[in-house]
Amino acid sequence: MDDLEKKQVHERAALVGLNSPILGEDDSDWDTLDELEELVETAGGECIAKVLQKRDKPDPGSFIGEGKAEEVKQLCTDNGADIVIFDNELSPSQIRNLEKILELPVIDRNALILDIFANRAQTSEGRLQVELAQYRYVLSKLSGMGKSMSRLGGGIGTRGPGESKLETDRRHIRRRIERLTEEFEKIRKVRGVQRERRIKSEIPTAAIVGYTNAGKSTLLNTLTGAGIHAADRLFDTLDPTVRKLDIENDISVLFSDTVGFIRKLPHKLVEAFKATLEEVKYADVIIHVIDASNPEWHKHISVVESIIDELEAGGTPRIRAYNKSDLIDDLPFLRSGDVLISAKTGKNADKLLQEVLKLVKKPEKRLKIFIPYEKGGFVDTLHTEARVESAEYGELIEVIAVCDEKVEGRLRESGIRAEEV
Repeated sequence: MDDLEKKQVHERAALVGLNSPILGEDDSDWDTLDELEELVETAGGECIAKVLQKRDKPDPGSFIGEGKAEEVKQLCTDNGADIVIFDNELSPSQIRNLEKILELPVIDRNALILDIFANRAQTSEGRLQVELAQYRYVLSKLSGMGKSMSRLGGGIGTRGPGESKLETDRRHIRRRIERLTEEFEKIRKVRGVQRERRIKSEIPTAAIVGYTNAGKSTLLNTLTGAGIHAADRLFDTLDPTVRKLDIENDISVLFSDTVGFIRKLPHKLVEAFKATLEEVKYADVIIHVIDASNPEWHKHISVVESIIDELEAGGTPRIRAYNKSDLIDDLPFLRSGDVLISAKTGKNADKLLQEVLKLVKKPEKRLKIFIPYEKGGFVDTLHTEARVESAEYGELIEVIAVCDEKVEGRLRESGIRAEEV
């Protein structure tokens, strides 16, 4: 048992969702409730009941209606619930009213995800980003936190870097947000400098993205030997990892792992993790890992694609890597460039790398190059930046080499004659 599991308070949670046509992306159904149950288990809790209420529109005061709220209260009493978690986003007044009716702490899906992220963050950067998201969330819910504010550190929805500082003084919270935002901007600048260095070094990058628990970290481990802890649970890896891999003798690629996506991922969390997720925006290729064994994989694809678009990376070339193919009988239809893989066993990892290579490899030409002796230094350049097949020394140095567009352009700029062979 790791330290995280030892710290977790195993609370009994009743899960409630509202299905309403006006909720849009925040709508709840049995699938999202099942996912909410997984999130509760990830947070160290136990689901004792699930309730799905259907209404034309949410009740302004109690969200699900007072009658339904009384039914939920009785259900909680009968099953010994410690907390009620809603699959939808609640307003401060709704949280306050529901806690009065249910006589139990009430949190929503966003608070639960923030709680999980708070426990998953290992690096100072990850903890800072989670704390920033927590403060923004608390500030938006301050007037309705009710019992939850009095049980800080007491279980699900109450943990994290900022738990001892979540005071009811709005001015204090706003000042803290300002300071965290300043630190956050410093991180973005550092990442920007690192990115510029990578661009100058001309090492292409591949960002591994996907729905949470799709197998991204396992894939990075398989490809690069990164040694990241990977387990079968939601949001197991939060802090990003970058590893370099030599695919061919003269081509290396930087692979970066990213935080998993999920339906109804809190916007505040996406904003807080922009510095990390910008790795996706600036990647040369995106590897979209899909858990093909999950019956909801079609929906997961849509969620990930929409977040990629939100990060302004919609135009980046991408590969769909259908993972856990060893666990399925009905194979998905593959488009050109898609790959069926098993990150756990390494099946088709070589095929995936070849697809990455196709997208990052620059167009090349086989050239015969005529170099005057006074420009003989270019021979060393060609040995370093191209693939030299032969070199003959006569009136001129005649070199046959495979060059990319950059090297060919430098030859032209230097007045060195070259012809394609």
